[in-house]
Amino acid sequence: MSLTFPGRAVRRAVRRAGRPVLPRAVAAAVCLFLLAGCGAGATRTPAPAGTDGAAPTALPAGQGSPEPDGVFPRTVTHETGTTTIPAEPRRVVVISTGQLDGLLSLGVVPVGSTRAEAATMVPEYLTTAFPRHRAALAAMADLGLRTDPAIEAVAAARPDLILANVAGAQEVASRLSAIAPTVMTRGNGVNWKTDLLLIGHALGRAGAAQALVDDLAGRARAVGEQAGPVEVSLLRIQPTRVRVFGIGSFPGSLLADAGITRPPSQRFPATSEDLSAEELGRADAGWIFYGVQGAAPDAPPPALLTEGIGASLGAVRDRHTTAVDDDTWFLNAGPQAARVVLDDLAAALGTG
Repeated sequence: MSLTFPGRAVRRAVRRAGRPVLPRAVAAAVCLFLLAGCGAGATRTPAPAGTDGAAPTALPAGQGSPEPDGVFPRTVTHETGTTTIPAEPRRVVVISTGQLDGLLSLGVVPVGSTRAEAATMVPEYLTTAFPRHRAALAAMADLGLRTDPAIEAVAAARPDLILANVAGAQEVASRLSAIAPTVMTRGNGVNWKTDLLLIGHALGRAGAAQALVDDLAGRARAVGEQAGPVEVSLLRIQPTRVRVFGIGSFPGSLLADAGITRPPSQRFPATSEDLSAEELGRADAGWIFYGVQGAAPDAPPPALLTEGIGASLGAVRDRHTTAVDDDTWFLNAGPQAARVVLDDLAAALGTG
C-alpha cells in the first residue's frame, strides 16, 4: 500500500490557522499517518551531494567575480548566467532558503524577504543572533512564500540586487531579472557554503564569506573530534509526513564536516526520505536529533517517540534523543544556522 496522509479536514485546519498546528495536534496527525502507512516506498527530496555528504567549499570553476572585493561595477557568473552589478548594492531582496542568514552574516540587512510556509519571515535564531538589526528586520517587506514569491512586491521594494536559487525559483528567474540584477545560487542545503560564497562575490565581500566558511569548518572538526565515535540520526516530524534526512541535507553536511557517522539507512545522497510505519526503525542510531514542525525544542516528546515502535528504538531507550529547533535545522541553511546546529551537537554529545 502507498502512504496515506491525514485527510483534507486536517489540512484545511492547518491552512485556516495560518501557522503550524499545536505540538499535540502534530503528534496526533503523525500517529494517524504512521498507522495508515504500510508501504515500503519512500518519497525523496533530491539534492546534489558529494559521496561523503560534505558541503562543497569552493565555487564551481568559472563562477564568481574576477573583480577584487569592494570594486564596482562587477560582473558575477552564477548558476544561470552572468549578471553585472553596477554599484555596491544598497537595497537587496532575498527569495530563497539561507540567503537572509548569509546576508546578515556578511553585514547586510535586506529590504525584503520571502518566508517558508507556516513560518515567520525572520526566524527567531536570526533575531537572537543579530539583535542590533531587530528594527530593520521588522521593517523588511514581506515578499510572499519562498516557493511562490510575490513578483509585484519584489518590484515595489525597489531592489538593486535580487538573490534567489535555482532549486526553488528558477521558474521566476527571468521575471526577477527584469526587475533588478539577479544572482542565482544553487540552493538545497548541502550547497549552503557555495551559495554563501556566491552571495559574497555579488556583494563585493568574497573574502568575508570565505572566512565564515573556514571558521565553521574548523568548528565542525572540533565538535567531531570531541564527540568521538557516535552515530547520529536526523528526524523531522510534520503533520502529514515523517522524514529522515540524508547526507545531501544541510544538517547532514555539517555532520559530514564533523566526521560524525550516519546510520547506513541515512547514507543516501538526497535531502530526505519519507518513512512509512514499518520503516520507523530507520530513524534509530546511537543518537537521534529530531525537529517537530510547530513545536518548541523544550516541548514534551511527541507520541511518535514515546509509543509503539518509537518507544522501542535504542536511542529512545537510552535517552539519547535531542529535540532541536525545526526552523533552524531543517528550514534554513546559512552560517548562523550552522553555528546553532554545531552548538546543539556539542551540547548534546558532551563536547561543550
